[in-house]
Amino acid sequence: MNNDYHIPVLYHETLNGLAIKADGVYVDCTFGGGGHSRGILEQLNENGKLFAFDQDADAQRNIPNDERVVFVPQNFRHLQRFLRLHKVTAVDGILADLGVSSHQFDEGDRGFSTRFAGPLDMRMDRRQPVSAADIIRTYTEQRLHKLFEQYGEVSNAKTLARQIVQQRSHLQVATIEQFKSLIAPVVKGNPNKYLAQVFQALRMEVNDEMGALQEMLQQVPAVLKPGGRVAIITFHSIEDRMVKNFFRQGSFDETPDNPLLPVVKEEVLKVITKKPITANDEELKRNSRSRSAKLRVAERTSS
Repeated sequence: MNNDYHIPVLYHETLNGLAIKADGVYVDCTFGGGGHSRGILEQLNENGKLFAFDQDADAQRNIPNDERVVFVPQNFRHLQRFLRLHKVTAVDGILADLGVSSHQFDEGDRGFSTRFAGPLDMRMDRRQPVSAADIIRTYTEQRLHKLFEQYGEVSNAKTLARQIVQQRSHLQVATIEQFKSLIAPVVKGNPNKYLAQVFQALRMEVNDEMGALQEMLQQVPAVLKPGGRVAIITFHSIEDRMVKNFFRQGSFDETPDNPLLPVVKEEVLKVITKKPITANDEELKRNSRSRSAKLRVAERTSS
C-alpha cells in the first residue's frame, strides 16, 4: 500500500465510524493507494475479510500480499453483483472515499490536472470509451451548459458552453493545452480556480460519478448486515446532499419537514453523524485536499 499514491483523508474518523469487528467482512469501494484499507486490515483478525474495489488499473499496484484481501477491478456501482460472485451476501461495513487520488492528479497523461500538458482524458477506468475530449467535441451547447453549472458551479457556464460549441469546429481539442486555449477568452476571476471548476465538472461527467454513487447507495441496505455501517467521504456539495438524503430517508429527494404532513417510513439506515465530520486543523495543514472533505456514517437497522 502506498501513501505517496494518495494520503487517506479523515483516516481515524472513518475507521472509528465503521466500528470494525475483528472477524468482520468489509468493503473499501475506492481502494486507491490502500490507506483506508490498511487501517481496516490492522483491526481484522485472520478470519476477517476485505473486498477492495477500484476501477483504476493503477490501483492494482498497491494491493498488499494478504490473503484476507480480494481485489475487484470494477466500479463500485457493481458492488452487490461482484460480492455475490464471491459468494458474499452481506457485509459488516462499507467505505467509499469519493475524492480523486493524488496519483491521478499527479500523472500528466491521465488528463485530470490543469498543471500538466497531456491528453484531455479524465477516465478513471481506461476501458470506458468516452473521454473528456469526446464530451467537448460532441455535447450540445445546452448539455455542456448544464454540466458546467451543476457539477462545476461555473459562474458563466452558459457563456463557456457557447464558446466551446462556436470554436470546436475549427480548433482541435485533444489536449489539455488546446482546451485551455479554446476557453481562455471566457475565463472569469481566478484562472486556477475557474479551470479547477471546469475540470471537476468534466471529470464527474466522464466517469458518471453521480450515477455510480446513486447506484451504489441504493445497494447499501441490501448489502449491509443489521448493525453494519457505511462511511462515505464526499468532496462536492451534490455528492454530500445525495448521501445525506439517502441516509436520512432512503431516497435522493429533498423533503422539507412539515409537521402537518407526517411521513411514516421504515427506517432502514440510522444516521450516526448528525452533522458531517470534517478535517481538523492539523489535517488541514498536512493535507490541503482534505479541506472540502465531509464524512457521513450510517448504520443498518435490525428491521
